[in-house]
Amino acid sequence: MQASGLAYKIAFSLLRGMNATTAGEMLRRLGSPEEFFRLDARSLRSRMGVKSDLADSEYRSSLLEIAVSEAEFIADNNVRSCFFTDQDYPRRLRECADAPVMLYSLGNGCHDPLRSIAIVGTRHATSFGTNFVGELVRAIKEQIGDVTIVSGLAYGIDIAAHRAALQYGLPTTAVVAHGLRMIYPADHRGEAARIVKAGGSIVTEYISSASPNRGAFLARNRIVAGMADAVIVVESDSRGGALCTARIGSEYNREVFAVPGRPCDTYSRGCNNLIANNAAQMLTDCDGLIQAMGWPRQTGEARQTELFKPLSPLHQRIVDHLRQHPDASVNDLVVQLGIPFASLSSTLFEMEMADLIITLPGGRYGVISKT
Repeated sequence: MQASGLAYKIAFSLLRGMNATTAGEMLRRLGSPEEFFRLDARSLRSRMGVKSDLADSEYRSSLLEIAVSEAEFIADNNVRSCFFTDQDYPRRLRECADAPVMLYSLGNGCHDPLRSIAIVGTRHATSFGTNFVGELVRAIKEQIGDVTIVSGLAYGIDIAAHRAALQYGLPTTAVVAHGLRMIYPADHRGEAARIVKAGGSIVTEYISSASPNRGAFLARNRIVAGMADAVIVVESDSRGGALCTARIGSEYNREVFAVPGRPCDTYSRGCNNLIANNAAQMLTDCDGLIQAMGWPRQTGEARQTELFKPLSPLHQRIVDHLRQHPDASVNDLVVQLGIPFASLSSTLFEMEMADLIITLPGGRYGVISKT
């Protein structure tokens, strides 16, 4: 089995319990990933100073075999890969003790942008949450300029953040909890393709064959926080992955913000708790973000762009109704607007592709753009 330098790095990253800190310590003792796999078990244990089962020859060979196959996948599919000691490894992430040893990505997005924020929240986003994300990203584009939007491509607030970035022309990075042979959830394959086409990136720490699981989603949160200057939680219940991302962001010395909501709203409880416990700064608009981060506003004459095209009468009726009846279902729209289901279904799809509305859990819809 012929292994390349990349294959040795991949195999090294697959060792049990490996992160940037443990990998760095091992490399200080061994010199290179290649050395870890070339030494016999006895010599390796002696060099490492421990009786570790990581030195088992069969175990190491099995990892190297997987890594050789992965290196071929990377070459065949135009995947970018970077080892934690490589020059192109994200500098923000390199600062984090538990950073992944390897990163894989699709797309040509910059991993070291001048400014970067993570926008996260519940998968059960409401119209309030998705509208807030849209307005915030629009204001960021107009008042600050290029800021990379980082999120996790999940349902709810995550996908709203990516869609808003695409709509307003900001770069966006989607951190996924699986390998790059697939996109999860499958409903967001279209957005993933648009992110790559628009100059963004799909990023993961997992080899191509890895499937999503609960542990991977939790681990993914540290990359989302680590690649950003600030973490913004838009909506969350009192428990959830977004709160985990906020906690990790705080541990990484990132600025953490939370959007307040009504005490009676289920998906504002987590944000309100963060604010009440001084675990996050309250964020109500882009001005607050600019002030807290110390970022300069754009100077000079602002570009005049037509952000919103006039809507057709039918589209306007649907938008007006959704504003008056947030989270309406397709059945509600059929009954209350008197539009046949077949016609309404195609119209809703058309509006979703135009980033006018968003599909919410339970077959409901919300407005995501200002008209």
